[in-house]
Amino acid sequence: MAKRFDELLTNDDVLDGLWDMHFDECTPIQEQTIPIVLDGRDLLACAQTGTGKTAAYLLPVIDRLAEGGFPEDAINCIVMAPTRELAQQIDRQLQGFAYFMPVSSIAIYGGTDGYTYEQQRKGLKMGADVVIATPGRLLAHLSMGYADLSKTSFFILDEADRMLDMGFFDDIMQIFSQLPRNVQVLLFSATMPPKIQKLAGNILKNPAEIKLAVSKPAEKIKQSCYVCYENQKLPILQSIFSQEQFRKVILFSSSKLKVKTLARELRKLNIKVGEMHSDLDQTKREDVMLDFKAGKLNVIVATDIISRGIDIEDIELVINYDVPRDPEDYVHRIGRTARADRDGRAVTFASNEDFIRLSRIERLLEKPIPKESVPENLGKAPEYGGCSKRIRINNSSKGKKNLTSVKKSSSGRGRSGNRNQGDEKSQTAVKRNLQTTVEMNRQPATEANAGMHEYVKVQTAVDRNIPPAVDTNKKKRRRYCRSNKNK
Repeated sequence: MAKRFDELLTNDDVLDGLWDMHFDECTPIQEQTIPIVLDGRDLLACAQTGTGKTAAYLLPVIDRLAEGGFPEDAINCIVMAPTRELAQQIDRQLQGFAYFMPVSSIAIYGGTDGYTYEQQRKGLKMGADVVIATPGRLLAHLSMGYADLSKTSFFILDEADRMLDMGFFDDIMQIFSQLPRNVQVLLFSATMPPKIQKLAGNILKNPAEIKLAVSKPAEKIKQSCYVCYENQKLPILQSIFSQEQFRKVILFSSSKLKVKTLARELRKLNIKVGEMHSDLDQTKREDVMLDFKAGKLNVIVATDIISRGIDIEDIELVINYDVPRDPEDYVHRIGRTARADRDGRAVTFASNEDFIRLSRIERLLEKPIPKESVPENLGKAPEYGGCSKRIRINNSSKGKKNLTSVKKSSSGRGRSGNRNQGDEKSQTAVKRNLQTTVEMNRQPATEANAGMHEYVKVQTAVDRNIPPAVDTNKKKRRRYCRSNKNK
């Protein structure tokens, strides 16, 4: 049975804030993290998204700050976050937890106007108790010389793997170099790649370690996948929204252009849609998120800018219009639903170009994602058989025959007199072309892909070293120029 917060925390003001926010029982990450932080030990924690990591580190920190003994008018805690949206969310949660306490906080992030920048400068100069910041903007303030970190007691890295993916390793180390030696460091990450282990080795001192269900989605997420062609995705999406009404949906796409296109198509269905991508300024982003949380928008079409750390209640459905490149990103995307032990649904559209990515996701999940049938009126869909299907295609008798013929044709002498070896490179090229040709033959020929069929034929000829057509007039011109030069 999960422990209650009043069994771990002692400050009445903190418990009153939790009571008003209807926080009663601890999640597993909170139950294991809070005692370690209260004991003053460094921590390396790895847990899936949506498990309550933010409360796991904020609650024991403000509980210790409430006990006193920390310097006044000094920055006592720094929380690093990869994005401005996550920094703002952490700041709002802290204000709720510390509602009955004299604990001050400020969020430091970029993309703001001059007034907000001045507010950030004043907060750092006067010494807010807790500073929640993105690495780049905090480093910019530190370079101005008015922020003092020499008395900081807590240094927390939230979504550390995302920060390293964004190239913030050097910025983090620069900030860490300005902290005192005895600072308590807490590192939270959803994944544990080698770069996280390297960072932990540089900043943690004999840390306690917590690992909970690494890189696995919540069990209450009902996952499914449509295996389809690219031009079938939009009709399937329209079919999903026409069959059922949803209150809150996040639709992820791979590019800003697609986000804008999909939002425009959904508006044609009279759906209240908002967009989230890097082209929007900070004010517009905040307005979209507030409208979505308030129920003024039913759907947000977004890039991976909101795939991590954004805590929005009651997300009914997450749709991956494109299969994410990294399997970990899939976990983070669908982790926006089924949060706080609620039910949720995640749907992914996988075209024939996404089969490799889809198979990697299924290997990470250690199980296949259930497949949905494409509506009959959209025509035939491609066949997906996981990694084994792709291997069988490459090792088919037709493929072996082509490889043999290439070896024989490559064994003769070229114009230079050297043998053209049928090496592994040429074999790989033929395998690739055979695989592409098989996939294209499966797809019905349409105006959209007719050009691709021609491209496959041309590219196959190039990779098999078939000599191009010779321009005889060009040869004659070269001979004429050489003869004139010799004269």
